[in-house]
Amino acid sequence: MDWLTEIVFEPSSVQSIIVISVVSALGLQLGKLKLFNISLGITFVFFAGIVLGHFGLDLNKDMLGFAQNFGLILFIYALGLQVGPGFFSSLRKSGLRLNMLALGVVFLGLIMALVFSMASDISLPNMVGILCGAATNTPALGAAQQAMKQISGGDTKAVADMALATAVAYPLGVVGVILAIMFMKKVFAPKDAYAMSGEKKDHNTYVGEFHVTNPAIEGKTIRDVMKLSPKRFVISRIWREGKVTIPTSESVLRYDDHLLLISVKSDVEHIKVLFGEQENVDWNREDIDWNHIDNSQLVSRRIIVTRGKVNGVKLGTLRLRNSYGINITRINRAGIDLLASPDLSLQMGDKLTVVGEKVSIDNVAKILGDEEKRLDHPNLIAIFAGIALGLVLGALPLPFPGMTFPVKLGIAGGPVIVGILMGAFGPRFRFATYTTQSANLLMRQFGLTLYLACLGISAGEHFFDTVFRTEGLVWIGFGFTLTVAPVIVVALFAMKIFGINYAKCAGMLCGSMANPMALNYVNSVMEDDEPSVAYATVYPVSMFARIVFTQMLLMFFI
Repeated sequence: MDWLTEIVFEPSSVQSIIVISVVSALGLQLGKLKLFNISLGITFVFFAGIVLGHFGLDLNKDMLGFAQNFGLILFIYALGLQVGPGFFSSLRKSGLRLNMLALGVVFLGLIMALVFSMASDISLPNMVGILCGAATNTPALGAAQQAMKQISGGDTKAVADMALATAVAYPLGVVGVILAIMFMKKVFAPKDAYAMSGEKKDHNTYVGEFHVTNPAIEGKTIRDVMKLSPKRFVISRIWREGKVTIPTSESVLRYDDHLLLISVKSDVEHIKVLFGEQENVDWNREDIDWNHIDNSQLVSRRIIVTRGKVNGVKLGTLRLRNSYGINITRINRAGIDLLASPDLSLQMGDKLTVVGEKVSIDNVAKILGDEEKRLDHPNLIAIFAGIALGLVLGALPLPFPGMTFPVKLGIAGGPVIVGILMGAFGPRFRFATYTTQSANLLMRQFGLTLYLACLGISAGEHFFDTVFRTEGLVWIGFGFTLTVAPVIVVALFAMKIFGINYAKCAGMLCGSMANPMALNYVNSVMEDDEPSVAYATVYPVSMFARIVFTQMLLMFFI
């Protein structure tokens, strides 16, 4: 059995991989446990690493450092690719106010951390570690550690202490957001969760049949009718005198026409007013045979965008409806149904539901690609080239007035910026950044698990000594304050001054703290999807801000 003792206890690359794998598997299994419907999920890997690190197992430090950095890079870059397509659009219109409030949570936390450090004996690096734990944001910790290495010239103790501070503050960081949201509901929304929201909106895709009985619609083209309505919908078919046709934007509507429309369910009442009457037919059943209903040469088919030349092209510029006499009723992207508007830019992997004659649909399929096998092989060039560019950007020295040394974005800031830019603008330059939803999730989960396992092992040696000392209790107190105070202050502004309803505000706060566990709690007590929509709106900007500005705080004030 000497061989087994050797590979487990002798420092080597094989030993490091075995230990990291065991810690990861154990932590992921424990992450399935729930207490009061709350689970730490993948974060249990961090604490499993802490427990093992406490026993002082001798590991290959170089291998451990490489695995930790590689995991962080992989997670950060995949995260950038994921949030990139919606990053800049989230800054527009209604998303702008939510993102400003979310950034208020981020910056208030940074300012409080700086003030607490100046008013106490806790060093700024340790206070930043506490802040990262309070915000349950390990990517921000990784960025801060890289900045600290640059500032301190590689002081391993200071870097390890930051991870230790994060571990101490993390558990109450999860619970603190949930408690703050419960307090917020009790104090700011005492009557009910939707006291300020009005009626709940249903954003699910809906198919309905409408009877044109409004004289004002008679003789107008579909293009003209669309201009009359602030709501978005797609007219899929027109029944007229027993015949079914596929409309174009120039099709003229007549009194007594029957229209098949695709919209969102919350807009049905508005559409009913526009056309005059809705028929009592359920067109949303899965067992409907559309080809039989059409009673013509029309067929309905789903086509997948797999042709690189179409990647990033706006749907309207292809002029598929007028050129081929087909109608695109909806577009499914990453499991979400989108209305087929002319301004929607197509992306690799989009699934288009097309209605028309079989020959015309076959021609459209050739234009869009419709070769599903191509999507089985993600464009690895975009992944490796993006990571390389991100690391180059992270190493680029950026001079700032008043600083003795240039600022670097590091291995966290550089890849996330390049990932966001790749995800947002890659399709416009015909650069396919498409990865399947499962592939992107695998990259993110694998990278984060690897990073958390190594981080926990590094921080575990002094964890329990710190927690059970007065110093540890002080850290826990500061961490809980950094979790709860920014959330409650911004919630007060959001609900009382800006009039944002409780559901949307709760989702925004969970996103600003990058806390999916708190979002799960909110979703468990609400039926509306508004919290999830708000979470997705602010998450990209908040994550980017925490990664970059946490580094800046250390660089400017140490």
